Amino acid sequence: MFGFFTNLSAQYTNLAYNYTFNGIDGSKITLEEYKGKIIVVVNVASRCGYTPQYEGLQNLYTNYKNKNLVVIGVPTNNFKQEPGSNKEIKDFCETNFGINFPMTEKTNVIGNDAHPFYKWAKENHGIGAIPKWNFHKIVVGKDGKVLDTFASFTKPTSNKFLKTIEKEIKN
Repeated sequence: MFGFFTNLSAQYTNLAYNYTFNGIDGSKITLEEYKGKIIVVVNVASRCGYTPQYEGLQNLYTNYKNKNLVVIGVPTNNFKQEPGSNKEIKDFCETNFGINFPMTEKTNVIGNDAHPFYKWAKENHGIGAIPKWNFHKIVVGKDGKVLDTFASFTKPTSNKFLKTIEKEIKN
């Protein structure tokens, strides 16, 4: 039904493991270190109506990290809802939601200045991989390819989202 949102003929000359983000604390987040795991990449913001999803993302990470899943939060101000500095974002997430999954520094996720990971996801998965708003979720399967994407309104606790995760865990 939504096949036009995905690129079914994707060649995948690169996999997600070819990409690195700058961590919110100055470290490097190398996706290669998550090879063979499910990687959920979510663009996040502190002043968004979807910000309460941080709680669901933390629960997802806590409940599934021992089942080879990692959540990576990517703060962005592309939608004008993340004006803070990296330190302010980190403090907000830890204080209000107990976030302990990896977080990148504030990063562009759309447009010409989008992080290379987001350009790769669009190129290989199609327009469904382009965030339309904050808390858009890109699920990378254990093979390093985009497995599925979920719009902001899909909560990380939704049955649809969790069924996708559970199915990939069993593969």
